[in-house]
Amino acid sequence: MKKVYKAHILYTKEQSRFEVLENGYVVVDADGRVTGVATDLASLDSKDAEVIDFGDRLLIPAMNDLHVHAPQYRNQGIAMDLELLPWLQNYTFPEEMKYADTGYAERMYRRFVRDLWRFGTMRACVFATIHTASTRLLMHLFQEAGMGALVGKVAMNRNCPEGLSEEVEDMVQGYEALIADFNKPEALVQPIITPRFVPSCTSEMLRACGELAAKYRLPVQSHLSENKDEIAWVQTLEKESTCYGDAYNRYGLFGQTPTVMAHCVWTEGEELELMKKNHVMVAHCPTSNFNVSSGMAPIRLFLNEGLQVGLGSDISGGHDLNIFQMMVYAIQVSKMHYQQNHERSFLSLSEAFWIATKSAGSFFGHVGSFEPGYEFDALVIDDSDLNHDNYSLLHRLERYIYLGDDRQIVHRFCRGKEIREPKV
Repeated sequence: MKKVYKAHILYTKEQSRFEVLENGYVVVDADGRVTGVATDLASLDSKDAEVIDFGDRLLIPAMNDLHVHAPQYRNQGIAMDLELLPWLQNYTFPEEMKYADTGYAERMYRRFVRDLWRFGTMRACVFATIHTASTRLLMHLFQEAGMGALVGKVAMNRNCPEGLSEEVEDMVQGYEALIADFNKPEALVQPIITPRFVPSCTSEMLRACGELAAKYRLPVQSHLSENKDEIAWVQTLEKESTCYGDAYNRYGLFGQTPTVMAHCVWTEGEELELMKKNHVMVAHCPTSNFNVSSGMAPIRLFLNEGLQVGLGSDISGGHDLNIFQMMVYAIQVSKMHYQQNHERSFLSLSEAFWIATKSAGSFFGHVGSFEPGYEFDALVIDDSDLNHDNYSLLHRLERYIYLGDDRQIVHRFCRGKEIREPKV
């Protein structure tokens, strides 16, 4: 049945400005797609539709997390005084080894999915672990919740503990089992090919990942140019590659199918040009980049160069699952870049919002806007306790982004269906 939602509607068709509809209406069809949005209900095709009035509340697109490690959920806020490589060896890898136990995995993954829901994240690109059974469990939990996710069984076979190393053949078999279960057209939960990063994958492992992506037309996710020591390490491991990005590209893992690369803190020159040519997307993870002392990604440069950019929490390098806070940090990072180079202006609120919604949502399809044809992923915000008297709708949204939290999110929708709190 078609539904009409009435509220103060805010979204970004383009990065430079908000669309603001005071007491607006958005029409959603039985398939969960927007068919129209306007301030005049009579101008919309709303015959026989149920009208749901949210009153003085804000209606905005839901959040998208383009880079998050589900098995690191328990470690968020721990060992934030270490740089990337020692942090991985001493904290991350030992925690991920526990996911051989599906009982442990279920306890942690249920809490993880519930907390994504709490913060209004309805779609996510997720790293799991090498463990096929635990990865399948996580995918089922997303299905059970009704939330969208691209979930990757992590590929690793070098420079890691024995308990996190897998033979190439076993990795392929595990992926093919998950693909048989989940790789369905239009499914909200699907697999994504996930080599952890070049240092943890031999050439044979990277080649097998590229072959899986090509064979099943699956998207790809990994890490790129996060840390200077990591970049130097890649140069010693993949001597024939001309840059870190080329080390993926040589194996069909850099835009040959839809690809998102996390961080890109030190991406420049040839690597930047290769990303542009191959339409590789950036997952900007500002809190993680600060916490593990990687640096500040040049997001204004990426936007100016026409790269598609989204935001990632990168739990647990990042300490916060809240993508609204990632918007704030992204703006602040861009202001630090501005202090170093006044030719690159810092991000506006509309740009940060667009990055988190329509730009990031594009990795999942027509997601992240209220334009006709887009899937209705939405949040209803009751900001009455933020004292919004006499503020404009844009200022109300800005105050929520900076000051609000999950308590003000009173309804959540994914592909037109209201999503209730997942079971823990």
